[in-house]
Amino acid sequence: MSKLNKFKRFTVTSALPYANGPLHIGHLAGAYLPADIFVRYLRLKKKDVVYICGSDEHGAAITIKAKKEGTTPQAIIDKYHNQIKDSFLEFGISFDIYHRTSSAIHHDLSQEFFLNLYEKDEFIEKYSEQYFDEDYQQFLADRYIIGTCPNCSNPNAYGDQCENCGTSLNPTDLINPTSTLSGKTPILKPTKHWYLPLDKYQPWLEKWIDTKEGDWKVNVFGQCKSWLKSGLQPRSMTRDLDWGIDVPLDEAKGKKLYVWMDAPIGYISATKQWAIDNGKDWKLYWKKQENEADESCLLHFIGKDNIVFHCIIFPAILHAHGEYILPQNVPANEFLNLEGDKLSTSRNHAVWLHEYLEEFPGKQDELRYVLTSILPETSDSEFTWKDYQARVNNELVAILGNYVNRVMILMHKFYDGKIESDGATIVLTDETLGIELNRFHNELEQNLETYKFRQALQSVMDIARLGNRYLTEKEPWKTIKTNPADAKEALHNCLILIGHLASALQPFLPATVKKIVGMLSLPFSAFAFDKRVEFENGHQLNPAELLFEKVEDEAIEQQIQKLLDKKAASQPQKQVAVVPAKENIGYEAFATIDIRTGTILTAEKVAKTKKLLKMTIDTGIDQRTIVSGIAEYYEPEAIIGKKVSVLVNLEPREIKGILSQGMILMAENAEGKLSFVSAGEDMHDGSVIR
Repeated sequence: MSKLNKFKRFTVTSALPYANGPLHIGHLAGAYLPADIFVRYLRLKKKDVVYICGSDEHGAAITIKAKKEGTTPQAIIDKYHNQIKDSFLEFGISFDIYHRTSSAIHHDLSQEFFLNLYEKDEFIEKYSEQYFDEDYQQFLADRYIIGTCPNCSNPNAYGDQCENCGTSLNPTDLINPTSTLSGKTPILKPTKHWYLPLDKYQPWLEKWIDTKEGDWKVNVFGQCKSWLKSGLQPRSMTRDLDWGIDVPLDEAKGKKLYVWMDAPIGYISATKQWAIDNGKDWKLYWKKQENEADESCLLHFIGKDNIVFHCIIFPAILHAHGEYILPQNVPANEFLNLEGDKLSTSRNHAVWLHEYLEEFPGKQDELRYVLTSILPETSDSEFTWKDYQARVNNELVAILGNYVNRVMILMHKFYDGKIESDGATIVLTDETLGIELNRFHNELEQNLETYKFRQALQSVMDIARLGNRYLTEKEPWKTIKTNPADAKEALHNCLILIGHLASALQPFLPATVKKIVGMLSLPFSAFAFDKRVEFENGHQLNPAELLFEKVEDEAIEQQIQKLLDKKAASQPQKQVAVVPAKENIGYEAFATIDIRTGTILTAEKVAKTKKLLKMTIDTGIDQRTIVSGIAEYYEPEAIIGKKVSVLVNLEPREIKGILSQGMILMAENAEGKLSFVSAGEDMHDGSVIR
């Protein structure tokens, strides 16, 4: 029985994108495409679901962008809100509402939340020393300060997070802090703020998160446990800023709500606006009901850099308020890399969605397909333009498009596109075909309901592969001469398979489904997940049309060159010293090495050391402890769930009193930075690396 059946309704959110720049494919792969696939599936299952998103329009990042462009924060949010909203719409992300946090309804609700907690004495009021820019006579919020990251030595880390290693920071953690306003070293000056006592909620959070073990993704659960193990500290819910939502207290003039308090509340305010617009009761989707079985299932789709905010801070706020439901799941994705490097807004190393839509008009589904195929569901993955071309040409064109096109052309060639049957409807007559089709449908639904969208898409493509094999075996273009009845039966079975493909593809490739439905000349209601696809006797098909076109080398080379040009413009080329090769060894010596793919299950720093991490790794053979000197480059919580390559037959060695049973393979660049050598997340644990 489906787990979804126990929920009466669903509230699904995608992370609110900052309205200070355009969207890139990393954003899509992290929070928006997975959620859209899941929501489309829920709608096909006739579930009551509301899909919520909107622009995050407060915080220092907005004002910094405005200063850079010589304009106002309002002009920035208006510009990028509209661009982001239009890009989502054209790409086919099916929000029920795309709202914005600058709206009055959001300001009112955020202040209401703050006052609720304030009146319950949930906040700690205290003075703390905060960086202050003497030239500008202004306190500096997190993003107004840059400095050297104490974890990875990145010289451009922000006061709240290092985007290079992902470590969460406080401004005072930075080495050599610098004001982004004046470029000078700020001073520390006392200021009063209101803190959420996360340490007070830690026992409750631990108990609640423990109930999610086995249900939440291992990388999400592991990161939460790591945060809790480190011990939670009070976190300020207010900031000294001139842009944002006013703190609703007379004694807090000039202060604004912390963006990570107001932004998640944006999910609720957007739902309120949607309810007003559609005559709904928003409380049913967010508030606790008298009967727990009547409550909504809340799901947050995010990238891994937002796990702590959605799994610890926002649940703590909701818990402290007391009237709201908590998330059932937070299926966070890891990061998508681009052509061997991290996606970077600052370096312009990205495939921007609005540019893709302009340069590949009408090719939304091609990008949806490729991104779904490589979603970073449990570990980082990579987009390359060559892979994009290969997947479109070798899978969409050669498998899916080819199958549908061949069947439709043969139906028009032999029967003028008209279905003629002895019965009232045509039904699937091949028992083996029916068994396989049911298996793929079951796999599809199981994978969708466990957020394994890559595997779900493969189940759909397996239906197309099944159809191609069946068509090749039956050869109706030959049997039409020797056994016309068999040829007609085979093509009718193929048509039913196309109908099931149209049904199964709806969460993934909506524009393609529209083309297929048009060719089959049936209403969309005929393609529900829980309904058998049927064609009536005498039904007339519409002419065949190509679903996809091959991507030519020229188009790909242009995109690759475009990235190279951006890279050259953003940073000067420098010579990198390469370590010389070691002496040759014989094949016999190499053959003794046993390297396997494994998954990091747990990770923690070794006490009284700077460089060592202790990890538990599932090698497929066993679960073993390995100690590795990578603590300077990776936080423990950031690598849980990561696929790694492990030398498993290395003699065990005791390191700092811990027996280390193997070695993780790492790559080291000229600056001494280490990076994992991975065989990819498609490899199961224990796969041999040769």
